[in-house]
Amino acid sequence: MKTGLETLILPAGAAADATAARVLAAGGLVAFPTETVYGLGADAANAAAIAHLYAAKGRPAFNPLIAHVADLGAARRIGRFDARALALAEAFWPGPLTLVLPKTDDCPVADLATAGLDTVAIRIPAHPVAQAILRAFGGAVVAPSANISGHVSPTVAAHVQSDLSGRIDLIVDGGPVEVGVESTIVGCFETSTLLRPGGLSRERIEAVLDAPLARPPAEAESDDSQPLAPGMLASHYAPRADVRLDARDVAPGEALLAFGPARLPGIEAAAAVMNLSPTGDLDEAAANLFGYLRALDAKSPRAIAVMAIPEEGLGEAINDRLRRAAAAR
Repeated sequence: MKTGLETLILPAGAAADATAARVLAAGGLVAFPTETVYGLGADAANAAAIAHLYAAKGRPAFNPLIAHVADLGAARRIGRFDARALALAEAFWPGPLTLVLPKTDDCPVADLATAGLDTVAIRIPAHPVAQAILRAFGGAVVAPSANISGHVSPTVAAHVQSDLSGRIDLIVDGGPVEVGVESTIVGCFETSTLLRPGGLSRERIEAVLDAPLARPPAEAESDDSQPLAPGMLASHYAPRADVRLDARDVAPGEALLAFGPARLPGIEAAAAVMNLSPTGDLDEAAANLFGYLRALDAKSPRAIAVMAIPEEGLGEAINDRLRRAAAAR
């Protein structure tokens, strides 16, 4: 892995958009905000740039990437849309939804980005900075989360700098993101399948489809198998400290990731306490999740205890990320 790059940090704006487009066209790596998390962008058609991205993140090369595009016309040039996919795109794009579709015959996305699959993951981000960079560049940009692979995803530019300074060319600072968990991924297969819960709830997607979303087979989420979509490795989004879920108390030396107004026994001796949402608001909790995990991990606790979070709405995505953070590694 080539290190020692001088990583430029620019505030979002026209100058940053133009610089980002030039860096991407030259095969470089650019971190920028989307509404979900900060993404690490590379030209989706440039296999060498994508290889550099994998190396910068330390990401397994069998894990596919999402191609980000500026509009539906660009999306239809790389993926084949049936009626269900088109209905979802028209309902939720731009926004935190990724569709996994069959590639078009002349799909320009490099095979390395699709991990050799005959499908491609596509999203149109809603964030104005991401939109401006995509328009300035003029092509598809693969953009996984801008962090070391497996680490907690970045929700502010400082998180990106902490993980990737000296490994990438440019960070565009657009302030904190809004959603705070990655996009929901739906596989547009024979049966529409929820491959990864995320910033768009299952219920809203099923309302458009007028049908339930299937779940992927259990073996598709093993660390030993090739994922069908990004973010499906069993151990992922992990802080350095061990994570203990559904905590009902706090052991000495543990940090606590709390949720709601309840206070757990032992909280007075906690190494640190952060509450995702004191009022129990799942949208607020999702926006705070990765930032709070990083902040607690920085305290070097013996473990991070996490209170139970309802498995409804965005709680499904939050719990998915927490289970992966707590997986054996």
